[in-house]
Amino acid sequence: MAHEHAHDHEHGAHHHGHGGVGHHHGDPERQATAFRIAIVLNTLLVVAQFGFGFVANSTALMADAGHNLSDVLGLVLALTAAALSRRAPSGRYTYGLRSTSILAALANAALLLLASGAIAWEAVQRMLAPPPVAGLTVTLVAAAAIVVNGFSAWLLMRGQRADLNVRGAYLHMASDAAISLGVVVSGLLIMATGWYWMDPLVSLGIVVLIVHGTWGLLRESVDLILSAVPAGVDARAVSDYLRSQPGVTDVHDLHIWGMSTTESALTAHLVVPAGYPGDRALDGIAEALRSRFGIAHSTLQVELGTTRHTCSLQAVRGGAH
Repeated sequence: MAHEHAHDHEHGAHHHGHGGVGHHHGDPERQATAFRIAIVLNTLLVVAQFGFGFVANSTALMADAGHNLSDVLGLVLALTAAALSRRAPSGRYTYGLRSTSILAALANAALLLLASGAIAWEAVQRMLAPPPVAGLTVTLVAAAAIVVNGFSAWLLMRGQRADLNVRGAYLHMASDAAISLGVVVSGLLIMATGWYWMDPLVSLGIVVLIVHGTWGLLRESVDLILSAVPAGVDARAVSDYLRSQPGVTDVHDLHIWGMSTTESALTAHLVVPAGYPGDRALDGIAEALRSRFGIAHSTLQVELGTTRHTCSLQAVRGGAH
């Protein structure tokens, strides 16, 4: 619900709009149950892949296990972030604990890159002297991974239409099913040809896919920690929209940042020489920022423009100051 604080003084007025995240999240408990089932299934899969990979001497299976471990961490992150986002703000944490999801994403990305380096090093060593690999075991375990990842994607399919956070987990599950299919192919080739070097080659390919996906996660989480404009928000379009509002002659001190991996916030000074336009007008702006740009938390300060305001920060692209 929006809260307004209007002061018709020369110093202007402040308006705080607090809405939802801009998307209907459906039934939270149903989605939480889907996440829990997927977490349990993928944890069991990771244990099986590491165990059978060690017994079968397959770095491809262990590499796939490392990738599926990232799935488990991602699912736990999504579930935890959803729970923390519902925590009420406190006197010390006035935004609540939303930003913990950003810290978790950064830690997740760093650990995955370290694990990928270790898997790649082992795979290179095995490429130079390929040991015998149990192709049948590799094929059967990877086939089980296709079933688990496919079922997990199906569990998240309904929620992903309305929630970007769930959609990311859904796409991860679906892509992992495809990766496991690649491991099945390597197992079949080993059985048919005896080319044991196919196993470390496939594991290197999986590492490339992990690094490719993880690099984006690392970059986006660092951007969020540095209070960059979230990737899904066009700062110039937001600035142009605010400047186009009736009575607004200028916009300055515009800041847009991510409060969490799913929520964005904005503060801006609107110069309105005619004076405070009224709560209804500012409510409309806050609602448009939420529905059009996905910015759920907006704080607008209205000024008459009778004094010169100089922002202490340099202007950013998009006309922020």
